[in-house]
Amino acid sequence: GWQASVKSGSLSYVLPCNRLPVQLIRQVRVYTSNGQKKDLGSEDTNGSTPEETPNKAGTGQDTSSAGQKQPSMKEPIQVKVKAVLKKREYGPKYTQNNFITGVRAINEFCLKSSDLDQLRKIKRRSPHDDTETFTVYLRSDVEAKSLEVWGSPEALARERKRRKEAEIKYRENLFRNQRLLWEYKEFFGNTKPRSSAAAMFFKGPGKVVMVAICINGLNFFFKLLAWVYTGSASMFSEAIHSLADTCNQALLALGISQSARTPDPSHPYGFTNMRYIASLISGVGIFMMGAGLSWYHGIIGLLQPHPIESLLWAYCILAGSLVSEGATLLVAINEIRRSARAKGLSFYQYVVQSRDPSTNVVLLEDAAAVLSVAVAATCMGLTSLTGNPYYDSVGSLGVGTLLGTVSAFLIYTNTEALLGRSIQPEQLQRLTELLESDPVVRAIHDVKATDMGMSKVRFKAEVDFDGRVVTRSYLEKQDIDQLLQEIQQVKTLEELEAFMLKHGENIIDTLGAEVDRLEKDLK
Repeated sequence: GWQASVKSGSLSYVLPCNRLPVQLIRQVRVYTSNGQKKDLGSEDTNGSTPEETPNKAGTGQDTSSAGQKQPSMKEPIQVKVKAVLKKREYGPKYTQNNFITGVRAINEFCLKSSDLDQLRKIKRRSPHDDTETFTVYLRSDVEAKSLEVWGSPEALARERKRRKEAEIKYRENLFRNQRLLWEYKEFFGNTKPRSSAAAMFFKGPGKVVMVAICINGLNFFFKLLAWVYTGSASMFSEAIHSLADTCNQALLALGISQSARTPDPSHPYGFTNMRYIASLISGVGIFMMGAGLSWYHGIIGLLQPHPIESLLWAYCILAGSLVSEGATLLVAINEIRRSARAKGLSFYQYVVQSRDPSTNVVLLEDAAAVLSVAVAATCMGLTSLTGNPYYDSVGSLGVGTLLGTVSAFLIYTNTEALLGRSIQPEQLQRLTELLESDPVVRAIHDVKATDMGMSKVRFKAEVDFDGRVVTRSYLEKQDIDQLLQEIQQVKTLEELEAFMLKHGENIIDTLGAEVDRLEKDLK
């Protein structure tokens, strides 16, 4: 507010002043009406100025002695102004300092790599783990270089349009080119070297799946012959079981090969979930094909029983199947034990968490196969001893129930994996404690850690950084004496702004480096 004395005739009127309880602890400048400027330093606006005191003291005298004439006094109007920076409109003057990578400069501005060699190169902190720093360019330099190369913005726009049309035409002809390439390979022979996907089937889960495919394929062939010879419902269930295992493991092999594909623009995170998808479809296939047909054949056997021929060959084939299925089961068990030991988990935890879906499917299918062979042999033995064919039909129902249980477990575990379940609470607590114990972190909120499968975890946390620690980390790398000299040389608002912008950007870069360090520690 402001207060001044105005003379009108013989009376002096005092303009009212609303004094706000504001304490100003910054330096203020007083501008008077005659153009003079005074620096009052730090003051308290709750107090009265020297000019206001005589006014307030003489107010009663003015009203009581109206006939007395006061001397004419011209008091200056005082306005207190706080020095603040003007809000800036950030336009091309600021955005021309933006950085751009070499790849974007070549693609967006139609330049060559030789054109970028003449521009200023700036080393920046890399967001990737495999590189420490990477080279960027000033966008203003790239724009100027593109105008120098193409002559005008119109010429650059025409070149961009031409390249876009060429890209569209290339995409339209892509299918035809692939078709021609396939025909050439068929005619001249495919001499492409063995890919990494093929190499996956000679070790780890791929090896387990390939062994299971070969053994289950042979088992299906011999069990089918035994069923044709004997007509046993239990033997038919066993043949169907082996056929379902063979088809499902072929599907697992397809999932393993697809999961090895490199990421593309349509799938930037890759195809690792193809193993879980293949295992899920395999579980559904076991339920529909294995359990369904076994139940159907067992029910038909109960409703329409018929005598069974000699079971000698059936017993021999079941014995051979038990040995082969047991060998495949041992291969799967050894692979899971090795993987669980590497992850620091128990055998049960590794299977339940579906860490390796392909090996889990082989393990459960072969375990079910061994049990179903025992069930089928027992029921067939009871049938041959008693001559009652109902025991054989009950064995078929038992095999179907066992397959249904295995399929339900596979569907559940793979569905949970595809939905994105959290990691173990102990592991999440370790990650949380690692963040909270770091000096640069003041607090963390909304922590989420999702198991993506195939030894990949996506971790997310809202982090409240301690700005003082980040600033100290930056100051430790600076020459304090030189920094003090820069501070002492600041005299104007423009110099203060330049000083703050310079060191503010460096502090933000320091914060980025701290984030990279925390990410590395978490990994």
